[in-house]
Amino acid sequence: MKILHVVPTYAPAWRHGGPIRAVHGLCKALAARGHEVTVFTTNVDTGGAVPTSQPVSLDGVEVWYFPVRPPRRLYYSPDMGRALAGRVSGFDLVHLHSVFLWPTAAAARAASRAGVPYLLAPRGMLVPDLLRRRGRLRKALWIRLVERRTLAGAAGLHVTSGLEAGEAARLDLPLPRPFVIPNGVDPEPYLKDVPLSVPVRDALARAPFLLFLGRLSWKKGLDRLIPALAHVPNTTLVLAGNDDEGYRPKLEQLAQSAGVAGRVLFTGLVDGADKAALLHRCAALVLPSYSENFGNAVLEAMAAGRPVAVTPEVGLAPIISSSGAGLVVDGDPVHLGPALRDLLADPAGLDAMGQRAALEATTRFGWSAVAKSMESAYQAILTPHREGGRGPVRPAQATGRWGGGPGGQHPKEPSTVEPGHDEAGRSRA
Repeated sequence: MKILHVVPTYAPAWRHGGPIRAVHGLCKALAARGHEVTVFTTNVDTGGAVPTSQPVSLDGVEVWYFPVRPPRRLYYSPDMGRALAGRVSGFDLVHLHSVFLWPTAAAARAASRAGVPYLLAPRGMLVPDLLRRRGRLRKALWIRLVERRTLAGAAGLHVTSGLEAGEAARLDLPLPRPFVIPNGVDPEPYLKDVPLSVPVRDALARAPFLLFLGRLSWKKGLDRLIPALAHVPNTTLVLAGNDDEGYRPKLEQLAQSAGVAGRVLFTGLVDGADKAALLHRCAALVLPSYSENFGNAVLEAMAAGRPVAVTPEVGLAPIISSSGAGLVVDGDPVHLGPALRDLLADPAGLDAMGQRAALEATTRFGWSAVAKSMESAYQAILTPHREGGRGPVRPAQATGRWGGGPGGQHPKEPSTVEPGHDEAGRSRA
């Protein structure tokens, strides 16, 4: 298949977090399976390290970086628009990664005009609570003028968990059939003799430590994780991630108020050897998010053989619970803190959880298996499209309802689920 992926930012713009790694992981895995994969993206936050408006080969994927014009936050790129108009008809299918941004809308319109089906991955942004709390009026206007049409024209909705599917179903939007396919993981090897940054060396010296890995953002639940630390004596909390929202001063003040300021360490954005060292050496990774469609950092910690503690609002929570890879606990500090204290009080139990976590990550979330599932989703879209434009077929493995839509109506069942499992994470073997 010839597949075009359209995403606002791409490697090496790693500061944009998990979605960048997930999209790149999927693209290179599809290319490794023999597909012709092209990415259209922008040069935002690439630091001038890539040429623009010409192809770049990256892990077997042809990547085109296009410059943007103001307003930058919409990732508006006339050059990308011209490339879409001229080239989209040459692809079998277009996979869009984002909502509320110009590249997605532009690619959806270009694909529709060319008669090419497209799959839309909202990457956790079609969540009612997020829409209420961040840019409510602006997003409501964008949905009305742009996103509703994009969703109505999509041949499918790519979600990474049953939780994300259910959240999207709560919105009064014309959703296409969902394909529930998770992100994959590339385990980060830990090389003990590689030089590390000063903040990371400091963190390793404070063992045992709990690790948070990701953007410093209100949605990650750090405002309840820091007070929870007061219930976990003799333990440091390492917050590893970039602070694009200017959230750190508020967190520092919160740590001071909770009496744990001396046990909260900020490292800034980490990658490579620094990131691997933190993942492999932490006692556990904690992600107490208010909303998290999947949880890439959780999967990375599992692949490193460390247990995880998450809130029920994290997409991977059912899998963590069923596999015994860690804890699923309410995010209120009076519940989260004691649960973390009890977890760290049993080192042997921690290691056993970590072993189960590693097994789950490697056997279930390898990129090759995820890419194979994505192929099935693509074929489910392309087959009826080639036969006359009917909606996507329903593969035999799809089972069960996935949530109520507006007015009590149920949307269509998911067409694809996690490899070898149902939406709740139970094995079908």
